[in-house]
Amino acid sequence: NDLSRLKDALPPFSVRLAERALKEEFGAEAGALFPPLGAPLAAASVAQVHRISTPEGPRAVKILRPGVERLIERELRAMKRAARLAETSGDPEVARLEPVAFVETMARSMRREMDLRLEAAAAHEFAEIAAVDGYVAAPEVDWERTSRRILTTEWIAGRSLTDPAAVPPALRAEYANRVTRGFLSSALDHGFFHADLHEGNMILAEDGRLVLVDFGIMGRIGPAERRFLAEIIAGFLARDYRRVSEVHFEAGYVPRDHSIEEFAQALRSVG
Repeated sequence: NDLSRLKDALPPFSVRLAERALKEEFGAEAGALFPPLGAPLAAASVAQVHRISTPEGPRAVKILRPGVERLIERELRAMKRAARLAETSGDPEVARLEPVAFVETMARSMRREMDLRLEAAAAHEFAEIAAVDGYVAAPEVDWERTSRRILTTEWIAGRSLTDPAAVPPALRAEYANRVTRGFLSSALDHGFFHADLHEGNMILAEDGRLVLVDFGIMGRIGPAERRFLAEIIAGFLARDYRRVSEVHFEAGYVPRDHSIEEFAQALRSVG
């Protein structure tokens, strides 16, 4: 419930500020590209979304919050200081978690999320991947109306999965399988996956498609890692816990000074 407040229940910023952002990004062309904005339909921690009508059809316009880049940089600096203190505390368990590296990884992801051109590119790439299997889909990017702080895509008519009644009970197993297969096919077959896959980023479209949105946080997996993860999943399905344990050691996920047999026993207790 606490995390849900970050998805679509934050106070929106004013339409005046949103239209100012359009003018700052597109200059004299803003008036021709964008009709006057109505009230935002969703407001989250980084941006908010408006619906507009264009000659090409309805569009979703995502606009970064004013000043959000400065705020995030300030928070990241604080987190980096805390991580450095934690890593030099002398606690081996803390050092093993590599808090400095963790914060650096998160900082890179957050900075990418602040450039909506990169999100547009991720959405475009993911749409190509999703079309191969058809489990999930992604909205088409409107490149003419997209810039560093503005992302415009086709409007998806449907219901967000934050609404428990969005999927009829008789279809829930089918759509649960679509989510799972969509993730596994993109991650293991293509090495590129949606890394923020909560229900607020999934829309059940009126035409029955399961459409993912918000491609600010994406993940990539190399061939070796994809093989390791596929073997782990296959091992769990076959209940071959010894092999699952071995793969963890081969991948370096478990330190070599631990026991393969004891880890296999722990996996069996969970499996």
